[in-house]
Amino acid sequence: MKDLICIVCPKGCRLTVDDQNGYAVTGNTCPRGEVYGRNELENPVRVVTSTVRISGASQNRCPVKTNAAVAKNKVKDIMKVLDDVKLNAPVKVGDIAVENILNTGADVVVTKNMPQTNK
Repeated sequence: MKDLICIVCPKGCRLTVDDQNGYAVTGNTCPRGEVYGRNELENPVRVVTSTVRISGASQNRCPVKTNAAVAKNKVKDIMKVLDDVKLNAPVKVGDIAVENILNTGADVVVTKNMPQTNK
């Protein structure tokens, strides 16, 4: 048995997942909680949000995120890759910073427009 708090919606249902009984989920108030509970034990995934370096913009960090959820066990490796990424302004929301990061099928995309500055 594993106790979880569902993060799918703001309710934060307290779930119990029985991994000895086909990952049966109790405590959920909607079907999404059942799916979340089962997936969290069988194949946990996360959307990665971070920042990368950028030059030529008014700020020196640019916010980015994966455009799809990736396996939770890849998050640390993804963060290591992002440590070495450096963008050049201008960038726009949706621009790809890293394509298919670590062969996950997810791209890392820019989440803030950052125009070039004349410094």
